[in-house]
Amino acid sequence: MKNKISIKSASDMKIMVECGKKLLKVKKALIEKVQVGVFAAEIENLADKLIKKGGGKASFKMVPGYSWATCVNVNSGVVHGIPHKHIEFKKGDVVSIDVGIFYKGFHTDTSISVGLEVDKKTKQFLETGEHALSAAIREAVVGNRVHDISRAIQDSVEGSGYQSIRALVGHGVGKSLHEGPQIPCFVMNGANETPEIHEGMVFAIEVMYTMGNPKIKIDKDGWTISTRDGKISALFEETVAITKKGPIVLTREANL
Repeated sequence: MKNKISIKSASDMKIMVECGKKLLKVKKALIEKVQVGVFAAEIENLADKLIKKGGGKASFKMVPGYSWATCVNVNSGVVHGIPHKHIEFKKGDVVSIDVGIFYKGFHTDTSISVGLEVDKKTKQFLETGEHALSAAIREAVVGNRVHDISRAIQDSVEGSGYQSIRALVGHGVGKSLHEGPQIPCFVMNGANETPEIHEGMVFAIEVMYTMGNPKIKIDKDGWTISTRDGKISALFEETVAITKKGPIVLTREANL
């Protein structure tokens, strides 16, 4: 994937802001829907309905071979979980929902993990992911490098006693759902070996982490990626536009 400048004009920015607002509306509705006794397919159906109602298309359905508007993961599921009919949410579950919208030629992408009547230990785990994402977004400024974003995630996650997933990355987003640069959740290389951040770039910054070993596996369905040791994982993601005045979070109500 080549590193891209996704926003090249005021018109592009306006569309991406609008696209982000539409996705935020969908995300908020899905968060409210995630409750004990609800099935993953219900989340999928609601997302599909709301995306169409908003005049967009489901980004994930545009990925070759994937037929759903959402990815839904529970507990050890990290990413790409198919929202199967048989998956019922239970007390103590961590449910992660990933969803994207394509609108007027641009994509936005966001994820959230929700704890269902979870214990204090799990609440602290989820709070760490939220803090790590905010720390990462603050580093998404002109002149910094991807290394700075990765370092912020790793410091937050591992400083709290958890592990960043190493085999998966965040990414650029815009005309395509997945663009360059890749944005790891940990420091892979020296700062100068990673891409410099420029005005007009748009990032899907993802915090993917686990309570246990960061090694992952692909489940039998060919899509769902889970932790090998079965430990709980979580996922937090926002679409962030890089401007001269700082990062603008397109898929969150409050900017930071």
